[in-house]
Amino acid sequence: MSAAVTDKVALAGFRRIVGPDAVLTAPDAMAPFLSDHRKLYEGAALAVLRPGSVEEVSQLLAFCNGTQIGVVPQGGNTGYCGGATPDESGRQVVLSLARLARLRSIDATNNSMVAEAGCLLANLQREAEAVDRYFPLSLGSEGSCQIGGNLGTNAGGLNVVRYGMTRDLVLGLEVVLADGRVLSSLGELRKDNTGYDLKALFVGAEGTLGVITAASLKLFPRPRAIATAFVAVRSVAAAVDLLNLLREASGDRVSSFELVPQVAIELTTRHISGVSQPLAGEYPWCVLCELTSARAADDLDAMLENALREAMDGGLLDDAALAQNERQRAAFWRLRESIPEAQRREGASLKHDIALPIGALARFVAEASGWIAAHLPEAVLVAYGHVGDGNLHFNVNARAGTDPLHLVSRADEVQRVVHDLVAANGGSISAEHGIGRLKVDELARYAPPVKLELMRAIKRALDPNGIMNPGKVLHSA
Repeated sequence: MSAAVTDKVALAGFRRIVGPDAVLTAPDAMAPFLSDHRKLYEGAALAVLRPGSVEEVSQLLAFCNGTQIGVVPQGGNTGYCGGATPDESGRQVVLSLARLARLRSIDATNNSMVAEAGCLLANLQREAEAVDRYFPLSLGSEGSCQIGGNLGTNAGGLNVVRYGMTRDLVLGLEVVLADGRVLSSLGELRKDNTGYDLKALFVGAEGTLGVITAASLKLFPRPRAIATAFVAVRSVAAAVDLLNLLREASGDRVSSFELVPQVAIELTTRHISGVSQPLAGEYPWCVLCELTSARAADDLDAMLENALREAMDGGLLDDAALAQNERQRAAFWRLRESIPEAQRREGASLKHDIALPIGALARFVAEASGWIAAHLPEAVLVAYGHVGDGNLHFNVNARAGTDPLHLVSRADEVQRVVHDLVAANGGSISAEHGIGRLKVDELARYAPPVKLELMRAIKRALDPNGIMNPGKVLHSA
């Protein structure tokens, strides 16, 4: 904050713009906004600001830019890397987008909708269903995360293999820049070759270049046929082969393909009520796969069953259970989506959100799991995730009966080994959770120098005073 601006003057300016009720300063009112979802960071803030319009966001940013007050945009605060948490100085403000929660329009003919940043993801899914359309972004936190946060982190989720990341679902954006100017580019066009694709700068930028206040989003025909199976595969390599077999056999109707190890099944059945073992036996690796089609007449169950039979004949799998109804399908998905919560209940764990070329997954898992087995006898590997798009949540849990603090003390060593192996296999240290505050040093270590130089140049051009989410993604100047 500029030394010439006192707290009193700043707060008076905020209240003049948004009204006193939208400026939170009481400790109990601010508390939910000051720590991240994983409780890795506990920040402080001058105030939590809750604007109710784009115009108010614009005026707030112009004021903060002029007084050099750091601004931390925040959506549902469900992120994993501390990207929406202020620092400990108490000299920044949290800008909550929760009140910008209006669906501005929805057009079934154009297969698009325009939604404000504070809209809950689950609500947008329901709005699409109401006009017989489908919005495919699906996350475990969809009941509480906001689309602005999804856009800011370029969220992935369960359907990336079919529909892509959040970036792939965006037609246009409305963004308030650091100086308060509004970039309004909410066109709902599939083709627009009029210069630089500016929206791509802001999706995944985690609020470091501007504040996304609304987006034009793609919709799709609603799935009318679904087939789901829980499958025991022989190995990670077999899972990759099964993915390719299913994509070919189904005419590329695979919408989800999730790797689930036996240890994750054990964790969920132990800690989460209502979760049960899907298969009669226990197998080291399983896959939860799903086919979808917009044609109700497509017999996806038969298609999936035939493909799995072919895979079994080819030695790729040992057992499979096809969901016979929606209740069984929901049970399969409940198990998969409960893994993060089960891990939290089990105790300390070291988390790595990584992406690899699909062809390198088996090699990486063999190399990394071999190192862990040899060097971390107090740990249990829990590697699961979206194999259909190469994204693994490569987590290491403290083994029961061991001191979790010992595992935590080796976090930096484990991270270095895992990330070095990721880099050696052509992968990414952040697949879908972003960089935030947690991985700033890791990005600086692994990103090519030219990429970092260009990122810093873009940051300087759009945010010369460095007010936008300071210390996130890139080191502050």
